[in-house]
Amino acid sequence: MKKSITGIIPARYASTRFPGKPLVDIAGKSMIQRVYEQAKKCAALDDVIVATDDKRIFEAVENFGGKVCMTAASHPSGTDRCAEVVAAMKLESDAVVNIQGDEPFIDPKQIELVCKCFDDHRTELATLIKKISLPDILFNANSPKVIIDSDQFAIYFSRHAIPFVRGVEESNWLDRHTFYQHIGIYGYRVDVLKKITKLAPSSLEKAESLEQLRWLEHGFKIKTAITSGDTIAIDTPEDLDKVLRTLTANR
Repeated sequence: MKKSITGIIPARYASTRFPGKPLVDIAGKSMIQRVYEQAKKCAALDDVIVATDDKRIFEAVENFGGKVCMTAASHPSGTDRCAEVVAAMKLESDAVVNIQGDEPFIDPKQIELVCKCFDDHRTELATLIKKISLPDILFNANSPKVIIDSDQFAIYFSRHAIPFVRGVEESNWLDRHTFYQHIGIYGYRVDVLKKITKLAPSSLEKAESLEQLRWLEHGFKIKTAITSGDTIAIDTPEDLDKVLRTLTANR
């Protein structure tokens, strides 16, 4: 039986590095409109909703014909914002996918990969991973890594390179083991989403500053899907300038 899945795009106006980011113009369309339109191309989603805490974003989404829900400004994460949308709109979906609001060119196929994870009845949460091919990513603390079991369920996430390859120089690790980078898109079974937002931050989460460790520490199963595609997140004005230069060059 096909699962009913809703895509939710958390979009905050406030941002330390890039205030007003969801509304920046990218070749004639706002970033949030581009994310929304990409998500709508995913046939595995039954609906797409923007979750925001700002009237300007709310009105912008309504103006381009998108579906939007106003949420509290106090949420510590996109996960909590998704949970409010489920409750406020009384969604009857089996699962929801938390789609990053700063990836205007997200591939709909990547969203579909997350949705397909729920074909496995054991899946409580889902996310994407990608094979690491560059040492700069493997040893970058800002790029979380993940190790998985034989069924592709996550065992652990870390900002450190894991696993440790004993007796091998770090420069040769990629030749001796397959490492995976975590890609920040999540799917949640709706009943599980309600549970995880009530959990207090865990010791592992505090140590690594990775919220998914809270879920693992409480015994929830996170299914992973492997993607080969790149993601382009816009975190700063400099990132935006780079994207705009690329778009101009490709015209």
